[in-house]
Amino acid sequence: MGKRQFLMSVIHFLIQNLTRTEFVGMEHIPSSGGVLIATNHLSRLDIPVLFDLPCRRDINGLIATKYKKYILIAPLAWMAEAIWIDRDTADFGAFRTAIDALKKGTALGISPEGTRSTTGKLLPGKSGVVFLALRSGVPIVPVGLTGTENGVRELVNLRRPHIVATFGPAFTIPEIGRENREAEMQYWTDEVMCRIAVLMPESYRGYYKDHPRVKELLAEGAGKVR
Repeated sequence: MGKRQFLMSVIHFLIQNLTRTEFVGMEHIPSSGGVLIATNHLSRLDIPVLFDLPCRRDINGLIATKYKKYILIAPLAWMAEAIWIDRDTADFGAFRTAIDALKKGTALGISPEGTRSTTGKLLPGKSGVVFLALRSGVPIVPVGLTGTENGVRELVNLRRPHIVATFGPAFTIPEIGRENREAEMQYWTDEVMCRIAVLMPESYRGYYKDHPRVKELLAEGAGKVR
């Protein structure tokens, strides 16, 4: 058994036995081929939860280089073969590695917010996810995570946190021309974030709570709030 397979087995055991985790809407995730799994980011539990995704055992993710200094996290990221990214710069090396992985058919988890929310609410999204989708030509599947924000505290108190990962329909981003490129990138970044927002209760939507696109998606019946 390789190091990645061993880590996945350990994580699966821990998620199954220490948490009450539900995966909702997995039918929206392509069974094969490159795909971006775009998620909100509430806790360090988010990555292990998505790493245990039953329908895509090939899932990988981007992780900030600052975690190389964390004694517990760095070895796990190495075992998972995660892609290191410097979030303080335009890390084109990490983007190239991610694009290559996507083109080879990998499922790649990414947080468009670029950092962990300390309030449990959505932060403004960044355009990295749109850039990767355009360069790789793969679809995006939005996912709303709930319950991880208090997960560590509940585990410390010997309670099993109830975690729900709700996946929405996959969608692709059309080619963007040079004219009004910045505005178009922002439009699609907001689209990704709004599609994540509707997959969670209103209390999680934060920056996008009153966004017109969220209201449109909800009126269309998008999302499945638990």
